[in-house]
Amino acid sequence: MEFLINGQKVYAGTGGRPHIPGQRLAIFVHGAGLDHTTWALQSRWLAFRGLNVLAVDLPGHGRSAGPPLPEVGAMAAWVTQLIAAAGAATAALIGHSMGSLVALEAAGQSPATVEALLLIGTAAAMPVHPDLLGAAAANHHDAIDMVNLWGFGQRAGLGGSAAPGVWMTGSGNCLLEQAAPGVLHNDLSACNAYRTALEAASRVTATTTVVAGEFDQMTPLKSGRQLANAITGAKLMVCAGAGHMLPAECPDELIEAMTALLLRR
Repeated sequence: MEFLINGQKVYAGTGGRPHIPGQRLAIFVHGAGLDHTTWALQSRWLAFRGLNVLAVDLPGHGRSAGPPLPEVGAMAAWVTQLIAAAGAATAALIGHSMGSLVALEAAGQSPATVEALLLIGTAAAMPVHPDLLGAAAANHHDAIDMVNLWGFGQRAGLGGSAAPGVWMTGSGNCLLEQAAPGVLHNDLSACNAYRTALEAASRVTATTTVVAGEFDQMTPLKSGRQLANAITGAKLMVCAGAGHMLPAECPDELIEAMTALLLRR
């Protein structure tokens, strides 16, 4: 499905179902250097259960036009524009990694537009190692290698996919290789510079679940717990044995979290 925001084409996957005016809306926001295909399993599952789904490509990512937005706050404001462009007054926001910061900030900027939050692989701060930032700035493949090495848990490195036939680390490598030059560095820099997560959390009124990986090296569990504690009424789910790439590593747990947050009402 395509939209126009600020004169630029925006692409979003709908999970294989048509967009039906008046249905509740869920927007999936991907992580740094990624695109809507991150959410292939989760978006389809939710779309077939009566919600409009938009697994969006942020500007400059995937099939969306325009330069990538340089700050988390700008991405959050853009997501709020997307809700309006989709003809909805409110939406549930589901974000992974950088996308979780974008979803959080959007809920803090415009609390009345966000009915629920699912924050996956998130943290109160997301500092990025200087070596990773440097490799990404040089568009060197080492950046992709570091993201995969630090991002996936040990189980993923040995196989272990819940989806038969999927090579998780190989798929992650291929997806990052498809990003345009400079996109990964833009996104990592935005995460590194974002310092107002706890301030945004204090303004959130949406029903919230935080999902964290037990052995996440990029957004450690303790920092995810800190953010969950800062959001009134937020629940924390921990994926045992998992790293940071939870949409791939823990698809069943994310479906459980989406069911509890969005469907059991």
